[in-house]
Amino acid sequence: MQKPMPALMFKGMSIILKLRDIFRPRDDVLNELDIHQGFKVLDFGCGPGSYVFDTSKRVGKDGKIFALDIHPLAVKKVKDTALKMGLSNVETICSDCQTGLQNKEIDIVFLYDIFHMLSDKISVLLEIHRILKDNGILSFSDHHMKKKDILLTMEEIGLFKLSKHNKHTYSFIKRKK
Repeated sequence: MQKPMPALMFKGMSIILKLRDIFRPRDDVLNELDIHQGFKVLDFGCGPGSYVFDTSKRVGKDGKIFALDIHPLAVKKVKDTALKMGLSNVETICSDCQTGLQNKEIDIVFLYDIFHMLSDKISVLLEIHRILKDNGILSFSDHHMKKKDILLTMEEIGLFKLSKHNKHTYSFIKRKK
């Protein structure tokens, strides 16, 4: 089981991400995806919620954004911010892998800058594969990994196929087992 980072480290990371989001808004990343009203999206490793709140607006009141993180402070931050903003379509999950979501429930999963830190990458990808709809997209980005390592890892595991390499992300489609 993966262990969350120490609280002080998480708080420092949150400040850095907030600054990043001011100077480089996450819209550039989200605009690479075809997110529609009514979609269900999972932000796996959501941290303090950099993508959660803009995605909440994109999926609308009929959609849902699930924000999953191993760190209780991340989950609390997202939950508190969603409450302050009056967002009823944000749901938090505190977990290192298991989502508790239904099979084939999710349209898009964000896996951003977390893959390199996962202790059990295969279990996480199996869980993502399970919850994604048959035409679902895994949107992947990890600036700690080289392109060839990302593609090789995903090819070796065999659960997803590259459909598009965008400026900021890779879009993988779910392969049928």
